[in-house]
Amino acid sequence: MSIKQQLYFALIAACAACGGSSDSGGAGQRDAADTTIQAATPIPAAQQPPAPAGADTMTPNELGRIPVLEYHLIGDQEGRWQREHGQFRKDLELLYARGYRPITAAEYVDGRIDLPRGVSPVVFTFDDASPGQFRYTEQNGQLVIDPNSAVGIWLDFAKRHSDWKNKAVWCMLSGAEAGRSFFGNKDIEGQKTEWRHRKVKFLADQGFELCNHTLWHAQLSKYPDDFVQEQIARLQLAVDSAVPGYRIRTFALPLGVWPKNRGLAEKGSWTDPKTGKTTTYHHDVILEVAGGPARSPHDPQFNGLSTNRVQVYLNELEKTLNYLDKSGTRYVSDGDPGTVAKKNAP
Repeated sequence: MSIKQQLYFALIAACAACGGSSDSGGAGQRDAADTTIQAATPIPAAQQPPAPAGADTMTPNELGRIPVLEYHLIGDQEGRWQREHGQFRKDLELLYARGYRPITAAEYVDGRIDLPRGVSPVVFTFDDASPGQFRYTEQNGQLVIDPNSAVGIWLDFAKRHSDWKNKAVWCMLSGAEAGRSFFGNKDIEGQKTEWRHRKVKFLADQGFELCNHTLWHAQLSKYPDDFVQEQIARLQLAVDSAVPGYRIRTFALPLGVWPKNRGLAEKGSWTDPKTGKTTTYHHDVILEVAGGPARSPHDPQFNGLSTNRVQVYLNELEKTLNYLDKSGTRYVSDGDPGTVAKKNAP
């Protein structure tokens, strides 16, 4: 990890220690983003294959908790804010073997959890759009996805498991320093600036969900309302320049810190002083930086505008899965999206 990255994550840890939430980073200014916003058609739920072995022994509990996982750097070493790529492969294997299947944040907040009986949902979120999450290499004049990047690992796993869908959530920065501008720019880790939009479009085309993490990861609590709205709206504009018309429904709080005016995390608008054009945004999911497994969307106390996450590092994932099983608080599908299998809400 570079000195810049170490300083970057030290800021995050300090923020967590002072009572806020910790998060991945992406501090620094940027070049610019373009264009407009609005509606994308949600991807229809695919017909589900048979449930995994042993799923029929699980008691349905659709008021149970759902792990919303939080990843940052994917690289060659394991650390507080970095998952080693071999360990990330093991995470997918562990979740699959224990009967979890991915859903998007949009499906989660809408309660569209269409899984076989005995299967549990998991939401994967990736913060900051660093190169290790999605890296290209050039081979014989062609761009190839690095098999050790998160996207490469995910696609390989999905190829070998037909019921593992492309339903991760990518919470992106479009104007950060340290290589976190749409998965790398300016030749950082060999990533060319002109590849940025191609990567974003590829994710959307493959069915993944795109998420707003602001322009350059400012700590929003330090700034006035106009600045907060500009940070959020300009990321949305940048996404629209890559995927015209895409509607972003999910927002990840930078550093886990809310703006002074909390309502601006959900919705707001910004007018470009150069063009006079106004961009509006409206989120249905706001991702916290910690808090443990999240409530079911069927739970009477559910609030998608404050969704807890589980930071994945060391053995936190396995500890979380063990806790959900031992406490009986794991969300387990009944196989019928038209009904809710009720047990006491945790």
